Amino acid sequence: MYRDGEEGRAAERTIARVWHVTLDAFADDPLPGRLLRALAWYAPEAIPRSLWHHLGDGAGEPAVTRAIGRLAAYNMLSIDPATRAVTVHRLVQAVARTPDPDDPHRQPDDITTARTTATAALTTALSDDWRDPTTWPTWRTRLPHVDALVSQTRAHATDSDRVAQAYLLNATSLFLLDQGNLPHAIAYLKQALTDFRRVLGNDHPDTLTSVNNLASAYQSAGDLGQAIPLFEQALTDRRRVLGNDHPDTLVSVNNLASAYRSAGDLGQAIPLYKQALTGRRRVLGNDHPQTLTSVNNLAGAYQAAGDLGQAIPLFEQALTDCRRVLGNDHPDTLVSVNNLASAYRSAGDLGQAIPLYKQALTDRRRVLGNDHPDTLVSVNNLAYAYRSAGDLGQAIPLFEQALTDRRRVLGNDHPQTLTSVNNLAGAYQAAGDLGQAIPLFEQALTDCRRVLGNDHPDTLVSVNNLANAYESAGDLGQAIPLYKQALTDRRRVLGNDHPDTLVSVNNLAYAYRSAGDLGQAIPLFEQALTDRRRVLGNDHPQTLTSVNNLAGAYQAAGDLGQAIPLFEQALTDCRRVLGNDHPDTLVSVNNLAYAYESAGDLGQAIPLFEQALAGCRRVLGNDHPQTRVVYGNLRAAIEGSSSE
Repeated sequence: MYRDGEEGRAAERTIARVWHVTLDAFADDPLPGRLLRALAWYAPEAIPRSLWHHLGDGAGEPAVTRAIGRLAAYNMLSIDPATRAVTVHRLVQAVARTPDPDDPHRQPDDITTARTTATAALTTALSDDWRDPTTWPTWRTRLPHVDALVSQTRAHATDSDRVAQAYLLNATSLFLLDQGNLPHAIAYLKQALTDFRRVLGNDHPDTLTSVNNLASAYQSAGDLGQAIPLFEQALTDRRRVLGNDHPDTLVSVNNLASAYRSAGDLGQAIPLYKQALTGRRRVLGNDHPQTLTSVNNLAGAYQAAGDLGQAIPLFEQALTDCRRVLGNDHPDTLVSVNNLASAYRSAGDLGQAIPLYKQALTDRRRVLGNDHPDTLVSVNNLAYAYRSAGDLGQAIPLFEQALTDRRRVLGNDHPQTLTSVNNLAGAYQAAGDLGQAIPLFEQALTDCRRVLGNDHPDTLVSVNNLANAYESAGDLGQAIPLYKQALTDRRRVLGNDHPDTLVSVNNLAYAYRSAGDLGQAIPLFEQALTDRRRVLGNDHPQTLTSVNNLAGAYQAAGDLGQAIPLFEQALTDCRRVLGNDHPDTLVSVNNLAYAYESAGDLGQAIPLFEQALAGCRRVLGNDHPQTRVVYGNLRAAIEGSSSE
């Protein structure tokens, strides 16, 4: 090791001598030396031309190109003839970064200037819109140089360096977040926030923006325990420093609402969304893009709360206003089309949802291109709508296309790609093709655990999905332990009252019912119903589902005295809340009919089955799986009445 160290230092001394002699030869032009000192702060390989031509610090591009050529002629760097990217030997870089008062080419001030130039050039080169997929290859070629610049600056960074690089890290982190590279983004944002606080102070607007950005990254990573306190801090500080009506303060109100919504706490989210909308209307005006975003966000919160009566008119208003203010082709308008379609799908109105999803997809392909992430979202959403309509012949090819395109555009490990694996698996499961579904669910869970971690909400969704597939396959020996794991983890990560946790309580209960263990199933169904009434309210669609599920468990236990009143309550509430034609209402009609049939009351059962069948045919079509189930139930009931 001693000899290796000596040899390394000897090599550096040799490079230093060559450096000195070479730059002496450029006495007529200081530009090559300035360039080499700046290049020393980047990664040694593949420094792209679009980056190094920004290093001239006022010199024109032809002069920079000539200087790079002279450095290559003296073997101080090499140039890729195809790409014009340059590579600088690591030892040359190490020498060029090291100040030496005795070397006229490495004066301390010159080294500092080079570091500043390198940072500024990289910041300029990363000014492209990170949301535009055509810029992604450029961004990816820059990332190694951001890493190198930051790591090599830490030891001797001035306050000026720290601030300049904090801006660079913030900008780069936005790209990393969009790419799903959450650990890298969070590390950058933590460092940027530390530097902003140190140099600019806690109350500087850019520091407050950095707090907000770090909170958003934690939210994307599913770590709401860290995200919410940071959002709360950003909001408190912005109110104090900037005032309640500053646009940045209103951004913080909106973002905190979003975090509470992610946490399932709509009781806190909705008032904050209302506050953000009111503030933006007053401060920015009704037609400001941020105001239109707030209308969409409040509508989305109402949709999550199951209050489609408030959600749909707001989504319709947002779309109308976006079209008027921004135009039909603005990306925010296309988001509004998609959002309204989603609300119609939640309302069971696929006749309105599917054409809107088709319109959103067509317009996004035309405006944004086939490979834009928003376009791929539209492919996925249209597929999901077809699945809801029971049209798996159209849904599955679209889910396959979404997965193929996301793998190609975003990469195998992007969170949206992992979602597509789950969605395709779910479509195969709905089609009864468990031979394709289960391996995909297993792959999705493995990848989510590796990429996102065991506790990310998307990972917990994958655990639940795999359990459900095993249950569909009749393998309750694998399904029940996974449901238990999902419930335990959701209670720990999300809390007892998060809607996803309540889904897990319901799912475990259903698995026990499938296993014939009603002694464990019924108390869990009762718990799910009690908790949903308390957390979501009596009229939330998931609460209505719980009423149906508990009634079904009582029916399975032969307790029709408890089952039938619950089925009647579920149907009454579904008709009132969702409307007569909602698919969940039609399920309730079928369930009540089946309970009457079990009680031997075919006089009430058959008309209800007929009503359910007519509704399914009208709303869902003759070929929908639900229509076929109801048809079979009606036939069995009629045959039963004939045999009496």
